[in-house]
Amino acid sequence: MKTVHGLDISMFENSFISKSIDKITASENITNPGEYSALLAADSKKANALLESLNICYSEFFRNPLTFALLGQIILPALIEEKQTNSEIRIWSAACAAGQEPYSIAMLLEDLIRRREKKSRFRIFGTDVSEEELQRARKGVYGLSDIQNVSTGLAMKYFTQKGDKYIIAGEIREHVYFSFHDLLDPNYTSPESSIFGDFDLVCCSNLLFYYKPEIRQQILNRLYLSLSPGGYLMTGEAERDMVLKNKFRMVNAAAAIFQKSGRLHPLL
Repeated sequence: MKTVHGLDISMFENSFISKSIDKITASENITNPGEYSALLAADSKKANALLESLNICYSEFFRNPLTFALLGQIILPALIEEKQTNSEIRIWSAACAAGQEPYSIAMLLEDLIRRREKKSRFRIFGTDVSEEELQRARKGVYGLSDIQNVSTGLAMKYFTQKGDKYIIAGEIREHVYFSFHDLLDPNYTSPESSIFGDFDLVCCSNLLFYYKPEIRQQILNRLYLSLSPGGYLMTGEAERDMVLKNKFRMVNAAAAIFQKSGRLHPLL
Protein backbone atom coordinates (compact mmCIF):
# COMPACT_ATOMS: atom_id res chain seq x y z
CA MET A 1 0.00 0.00 0.00
CA LYS A 2 2.68 2.50 0.98
CA THR A 3 5.43 1.50 -1.46
CA VAL A 4 3.24 1.29 -4.56
CA HIS A 5 0.47 3.78 -3.86
CA GLY A 6 1.80 6.03 -1.08
CA LEU A 7 -1.07 4.98 1.18
CA ASP A 8 0.09 4.42 4.76
CA ILE A 9 -2.17 2.16 6.84
CA SER A 10 0.47 1.27 9.43
CA MET A 11 -1.23 3.37 12.14
CA PHE A 12 -4.25 1.07 12.26
CA GLU A 13 -4.50 -1.80 14.72
CA ASN A 14 -3.51 -5.10 13.06
CA SER A 15 -6.66 -7.06 13.92
CA PHE A 16 -8.80 -4.22 12.54
CA ILE A 17 -6.88 -4.30 9.25
CA SER A 18 -7.27 -8.09 9.11
CA LYS A 19 -11.05 -7.88 9.63
CA SER A 20 -11.38 -5.28 6.89
CA ILE A 21 -9.34 -7.40 4.48
CA ASP A 22 -11.39 -10.50 5.35
CA LYS A 23 -14.64 -8.67 4.51
CA ILE A 24 -13.30 -7.40 1.20
CA THR A 25 -11.79 -10.70 0.07
CA ALA A 26 -14.93 -12.61 1.08
CA SER A 27 -17.13 -10.26 -0.95
CA GLU A 28 -14.86 -10.69 -3.99
CA ASN A 29 -14.40 -14.47 -3.55
CA ILE A 30 -10.65 -14.15 -3.04
CA THR A 31 -9.21 -16.96 -0.93
CA ASN A 32 -5.48 -16.47 -1.48
CA PRO A 33 -3.78 -13.61 0.43
CA GLY A 34 -1.10 -13.43 -2.26
CA GLU A 35 -3.78 -12.91 -4.88
CA TYR A 36 -5.24 -9.98 -2.94
CA SER A 37 -1.79 -8.50 -2.38
CA ALA A 38 -1.09 -8.63 -6.11
CA LEU A 39 -4.48 -7.08 -6.83
CA LEU A 40 -3.74 -4.18 -4.46
CA ALA A 41 -0.39 -3.56 -6.12
CA ALA A 42 -1.90 -3.57 -9.61
CA ASP A 43 -5.09 -1.58 -8.99
CA SER A 44 -5.07 1.82 -7.24
CA LYS A 45 -8.87 1.74 -6.95
CA LYS A 46 -8.65 -1.46 -4.91
CA ALA A 47 -5.98 0.11 -2.71
CA ASN A 48 -8.11 3.20 -2.10
CA ALA A 49 -11.10 0.99 -1.34
CA LEU A 50 -9.09 -0.76 1.39
CA LEU A 51 -8.06 2.58 2.88
CA GLU A 52 -11.65 3.85 2.82
CA SER A 53 -12.80 0.70 4.62
CA LEU A 54 -10.41 1.59 7.46
CA ASN A 55 -11.64 5.17 7.80
CA ILE A 56 -14.83 4.37 9.69
CA CYS A 57 -17.41 7.17 9.51
CA TYR A 58 -20.28 6.08 11.71
CA SER A 59 -22.09 7.64 14.62
CA GLU A 60 -25.49 7.77 16.31
CA PHE A 61 -27.52 10.31 18.21
CA PHE A 62 -27.01 9.83 21.96
CA ARG A 63 -24.71 6.86 21.46
CA ASN A 64 -23.44 5.35 24.75
CA PRO A 65 -26.51 6.04 26.97
CA LEU A 66 -24.67 5.93 30.32
CA THR A 67 -22.12 8.46 29.18
CA PHE A 68 -24.77 10.82 27.78
CA ALA A 69 -26.80 10.49 31.00
CA LEU A 70 -23.79 11.67 33.03
CA LEU A 71 -23.14 14.41 30.50
CA GLY A 72 -26.71 15.72 30.64
CA GLN A 73 -27.25 15.38 34.39
CA ILE A 74 -23.91 16.55 35.82
CA ILE A 75 -21.21 17.71 33.39
CA LEU A 76 -23.18 20.12 31.20
CA PRO A 77 -25.17 21.64 34.12
CA ALA A 78 -21.85 22.25 35.92
CA LEU A 79 -20.45 24.00 32.84
CA ILE A 80 -23.56 26.14 32.50
CA GLU A 81 -23.28 27.29 36.11
CA GLU A 82 -19.59 28.04 35.65
CA LYS A 83 -20.01 29.99 32.40
CA GLN A 84 -22.86 32.33 33.31
CA THR A 85 -20.78 35.48 32.76
CA ASN A 86 -19.29 36.61 29.44
CA SER A 87 -17.41 33.40 28.61
CA GLU A 88 -18.84 30.67 26.40
CA ILE A 89 -18.87 26.91 26.71
CA ARG A 90 -16.49 25.50 24.08
CA ILE A 91 -16.83 21.90 22.90
CA TRP A 92 -15.06 19.84 20.25
CA SER A 93 -16.58 16.70 18.73
CA ALA A 94 -13.67 14.95 16.99
CA ALA A 95 -14.47 12.40 14.26
CA CYS A 96 -18.08 13.62 14.26
CA ALA A 97 -19.17 11.72 11.10
CA ALA A 98 -22.56 13.13 9.96
CA GLY A 99 -22.96 15.36 13.01
CA GLN A 100 -25.01 13.15 15.31
CA GLU A 101 -22.73 13.60 18.34
CA PRO A 102 -22.33 17.40 18.27
CA TYR A 103 -26.03 17.87 17.55
CA SER A 104 -26.89 15.57 20.48
CA ILE A 105 -24.78 17.69 22.83
CA ALA A 106 -26.21 20.92 21.38
CA MET A 107 -29.76 19.71 22.04
CA LEU A 108 -28.90 18.83 25.64
CA LEU A 109 -27.26 22.21 26.23
CA GLU A 110 -30.03 24.22 24.58
CA ASP A 111 -32.66 22.36 26.59
CA LEU A 112 -30.80 22.81 29.89
CA ILE A 113 -30.26 26.52 29.26
CA ARG A 114 -33.92 27.05 28.36
CA ARG A 115 -35.22 25.19 31.42
CA ARG A 116 -32.84 26.98 33.77
CA GLU A 117 -33.45 30.35 32.09
CA LYS A 118 -29.72 30.94 31.90
CA LYS A 119 -27.93 33.20 29.44
CA SER A 120 -25.04 30.83 28.83
CA ARG A 121 -23.46 30.80 25.37
CA PHE A 122 -21.97 27.73 23.74
CA ARG A 123 -20.13 26.79 20.59
CA ILE A 124 -19.46 23.27 19.31
CA PHE A 125 -16.85 22.38 16.70
CA GLY A 126 -17.49 19.17 14.78
CA THR A 127 -14.59 17.79 12.74
CA ASP A 128 -13.95 14.78 10.51
CA VAL A 129 -11.67 13.66 7.68
CA SER A 130 -14.59 12.83 5.38
CA GLU A 131 -15.85 15.82 3.40
CA GLU A 132 -18.87 13.75 2.36
CA GLU A 133 -19.86 13.19 5.99
CA LEU A 134 -19.24 16.84 6.84
CA GLN A 135 -21.61 17.89 4.05
CA ARG A 136 -24.29 15.62 5.52
CA ALA A 137 -23.65 17.13 8.94
CA ARG A 138 -24.02 20.70 7.66
CA LYS A 139 -27.35 19.85 6.03
CA GLY A 140 -28.63 18.26 9.25
CA VAL A 141 -31.12 15.99 7.48
CA TYR A 142 -31.73 12.48 8.84
CA GLY A 143 -34.02 9.51 8.39
CA LEU A 144 -36.39 8.05 10.97
CA SER A 145 -33.96 5.23 11.79
CA ASP A 146 -31.25 7.82 12.52
CA ILE A 147 -33.19 9.53 15.32
CA GLN A 148 -34.41 6.45 17.20
CA ASN A 149 -32.24 7.29 20.23
CA VAL A 150 -33.55 10.86 20.46
CA SER A 151 -36.18 11.29 23.18
CA THR A 152 -39.67 12.27 22.04
CA GLY A 153 -39.39 15.59 23.85
CA LEU A 154 -36.13 16.59 22.18
CA ALA A 155 -37.28 15.30 18.78
CA MET A 156 -40.44 17.42 18.92
CA LYS A 157 -38.51 20.53 19.94
CA TYR A 158 -35.48 20.31 17.71
CA PHE A 159 -36.48 18.45 14.52
CA THR A 160 -38.86 19.36 11.71
CA GLN A 161 -40.37 16.51 9.73
CA LYS A 162 -40.57 16.78 5.94
CA GLY A 163 -41.91 13.61 4.42
CA ASP A 164 -39.68 10.79 5.62
CA LYS A 165 -36.85 13.17 6.59
CA TYR A 166 -36.12 14.92 9.88
CA ILE A 167 -34.30 18.26 9.78
CA ILE A 168 -32.36 19.60 12.77
CA ALA A 169 -33.66 22.95 14.00
CA GLY A 170 -31.91 26.18 13.10
CA GLU A 171 -31.41 27.16 16.74
CA ILE A 172 -29.34 23.99 17.19
CA ARG A 173 -27.41 24.26 13.92
CA GLU A 174 -26.32 27.82 14.66
CA HIS A 175 -24.25 26.58 17.60
CA VAL A 176 -22.35 23.90 15.64
CA TYR A 177 -19.47 24.55 13.21
CA PHE A 178 -18.19 21.78 10.95
CA SER A 179 -14.73 21.61 9.40
CA PHE A 180 -12.07 19.18 8.18
CA HIS A 181 -9.49 18.09 10.74
CA ASP A 182 -7.12 15.13 10.80
CA LEU A 183 -6.43 13.92 14.34
CA LEU A 184 -3.18 12.36 13.13
CA ASP A 185 -1.77 15.63 11.82
CA PRO A 186 1.20 16.39 14.12
CA ASN A 187 0.99 20.12 13.36
CA TYR A 188 -2.29 20.73 15.16
CA THR A 189 -3.61 19.87 18.62
CA SER A 190 -7.08 21.24 17.82
CA PRO A 191 -9.09 22.34 14.75
CA GLU A 192 -7.80 25.43 12.98
CA SER A 193 -11.35 26.83 12.97
CA SER A 194 -11.35 26.88 16.78
CA ILE A 195 -8.41 29.36 16.72
CA PHE A 196 -6.92 28.40 20.08
CA GLY A 197 -8.59 25.22 21.37
CA ASP A 198 -9.15 25.76 25.11
CA PHE A 199 -12.13 23.40 25.16
CA ASP A 200 -14.29 22.67 28.18
CA LEU A 201 -15.26 19.30 26.69
CA VAL A 202 -13.72 17.18 23.94
CA CYS A 203 -15.59 14.16 22.58
CA CYS A 204 -13.64 11.48 20.75
CA SER A 205 -15.91 8.44 20.82
CA ASN A 206 -15.36 4.97 19.38
CA LEU A 207 -12.25 5.91 17.44
CA LEU A 208 -9.22 5.07 19.57
CA PHE A 209 -9.59 1.29 19.37
CA TYR A 210 -9.01 1.36 15.60
CA TYR A 211 -5.41 2.51 16.10
CA LYS A 212 -2.21 0.98 17.44
CA PRO A 213 -1.34 1.88 21.06
CA GLU A 214 1.36 4.39 20.14
CA ILE A 215 -1.06 6.21 17.79
CA ARG A 216 -3.76 6.25 20.49
CA GLN A 217 -1.20 7.84 22.79
CA GLN A 218 -0.45 10.55 20.24
CA ILE A 219 -4.14 11.32 19.76
CA LEU A 220 -4.77 11.46 23.50
CA ASN A 221 -1.79 13.76 24.00
CA ARG A 222 -3.21 16.19 21.44
CA LEU A 223 -6.67 16.03 22.97
CA TYR A 224 -5.17 16.70 26.39
CA LEU A 225 -3.39 19.79 25.10
CA SER A 226 -6.58 21.09 23.49
CA LEU A 227 -8.49 21.04 26.81
CA SER A 228 -8.66 23.90 29.28
CA PRO A 229 -7.53 23.10 32.86
CA GLY A 230 -10.17 20.86 34.43
CA GLY A 231 -11.77 20.21 31.02
CA TYR A 232 -13.51 16.94 30.23
CA LEU A 233 -12.79 14.18 27.72
CA MET A 234 -15.60 11.87 26.55
CA THR A 235 -14.70 8.63 24.76
CA GLY A 236 -16.55 5.45 23.84
CA GLU A 237 -17.42 3.22 26.77
CA ALA A 238 -15.24 0.43 25.33
CA GLU A 239 -12.26 2.80 25.36
CA ARG A 240 -12.09 3.66 29.08
CA ASP A 241 -8.92 1.66 29.69
CA MET A 242 -7.14 3.35 26.78
CA VAL A 243 -7.22 6.84 28.30
CA LEU A 244 -4.02 8.13 29.86
CA LYS A 245 -4.56 7.57 33.56
CA ASN A 246 -1.62 9.77 34.53
CA LYS A 247 -3.18 12.81 32.87
CA PHE A 248 -6.92 12.23 33.26
CA ARG A 249 -8.99 11.19 36.22
CA MET A 250 -12.11 9.09 35.75
CA VAL A 251 -15.25 11.04 36.64
CA ASN A 252 -17.50 7.98 36.94
CA ALA A 253 -16.56 4.30 36.68
CA ALA A 254 -19.73 3.46 34.74
CA ALA A 255 -19.28 6.07 32.02
CA ALA A 256 -16.48 7.12 29.71
CA ILE A 257 -15.93 10.71 30.86
CA PHE A 258 -12.61 11.87 32.24
CA GLN A 259 -11.27 15.15 33.60
CA LYS A 260 -7.98 16.84 32.83
CA SER A 261 -5.81 17.63 35.82
CA GLY A 262 -6.52 21.16 37.01
CA ARG A 263 -9.49 22.74 38.71
CA LEU A 264 -12.11 20.23 39.88
CA HIS A 265 -15.78 21.12 40.03
CA PRO A 266 -17.24 20.59 43.52
CA LEU A 267 -20.12 18.50 42.16
CA LEU A 268 -17.61 15.90 41.01
